[in-house]
Amino acid sequence: MNQTNILLETGTNELEVLEFVIAGNSYGINVAKVTELMQAKKIQAMPRSNPYIEGVFQPRDEVYTIIDLAKYLGLPPSENPEKDIYITTSFNKLRVAFHVHSVENIHRISWEAIEKPNSIIYGGNEGIVTGIAKIGDRIISILDFEKITYDIGPETGFNMDEIKKHTSDSHPDTTILIAEDSALLRKLLLDALQSSGFHKIIMATNGREAWNILEGIKDEGEDALSISCVITDIEMPQMDGHRLTKLIKSDPKLAKLPVIIFSSIIDDNMRLKGIEAGADAQLSKPEIGNLVDTLNEVLAASKEEAI
Repeated sequence: MNQTNILLETGTNELEVLEFVIAGNSYGINVAKVTELMQAKKIQAMPRSNPYIEGVFQPRDEVYTIIDLAKYLGLPPSENPEKDIYITTSFNKLRVAFHVHSVENIHRISWEAIEKPNSIIYGGNEGIVTGIAKIGDRIISILDFEKITYDIGPETGFNMDEIKKHTSDSHPDTTILIAEDSALLRKLLLDALQSSGFHKIIMATNGREAWNILEGIKDEGEDALSISCVITDIEMPQMDGHRLTKLIKSDPKLAKLPVIIFSSIIDDNMRLKGIEAGADAQLSKPEIGNLVDTLNEVLAASKEEAI
């Protein structure tokens, strides 16, 4: 079964969620991450690999690593393994297949309908649920697939060595607003930027929180550009990064505020959406060194424009 791409208009704050089931529980993944749904036929075991790695397979010309999602989540295996589905994905420049028990449907919903997880249940860097969607009488937990892959293979995440060349830089008067729903990514971004000399950082867990912060600055009568730059993810509960970017660039007081989209799902289609929304730059999440370089370039360009 090939993914059917239904193009969503830029800035409408909508997404498509693929609902899948493991041990009777409903979970979700953004369709933008999914490349195909299939049943794996020839799986090559990988000796001495992580226990959550089932093996690898090559459905076409690409090799995918298979993650046994039930085992990772601590849930029982499938009762009908011959009917299990493999969700092949592409994000963070990785090709990973997630072994699930069944796939239900694709739901087109607003990010506003996705609730931020309760911090008591899903708080801290250990939480792997980034949002909760209610579809009919079912609750669908949107999983943090970046964290799942990072837990299994930390080398697939940020390479902090890339930013060592920036550690001597200092930006005492620069305030960065970050909108990111993943607790793990917020921590990694904070560590990376602070190591690069950016110490005035405001964290928001989704686009709605970031927008409220910006509106609060305007309401207080302060200079809206006391925030020097916004770095935003795309996939976030309440408000996504494209909607946040479009709101900023459509506001007369904020339009000159630089926005960098930093997401795991940057492809040609998403890059076009970012351009339409008005983003100043767009990068894929593993490119932490490039993020620091790009941030410096965007800030320099913004200062030149202000002169």
